[in-house]
Amino acid sequence: MNYHYPLDDSWSKQEVIDVVNFFALVEQAYEKQVQREDVLAAYHRFKRIVPSKSEEKTYFREFERASGYACFPVVKKARNSDEKNIRMK
Repeated sequence: MNYHYPLDDSWSKQEVIDVVNFFALVEQAYEKQVQREDVLAAYHRFKRIVPSKSEEKTYFREFERASGYACFPVVKKARNSDEKNIRMK
């Protein structure tokens, strides 16, 4: 990983940790697999930190540009799947 996560300087230390955790789970969904419930819980926490849909899209776009991993398909698959683990192809 040779990139930086998109973060906001106004976030608390715990908020930064929670956002980084969400992005790390997105990475794991592409590289290995991740538990569906973990993705949903991390996204829920992300939405409490970034409630605006337009801000969410901006952070998702910045993360994808830096990492190559798209967040929305992971969240969508977690929401729509009944499987315990999520793995992106």
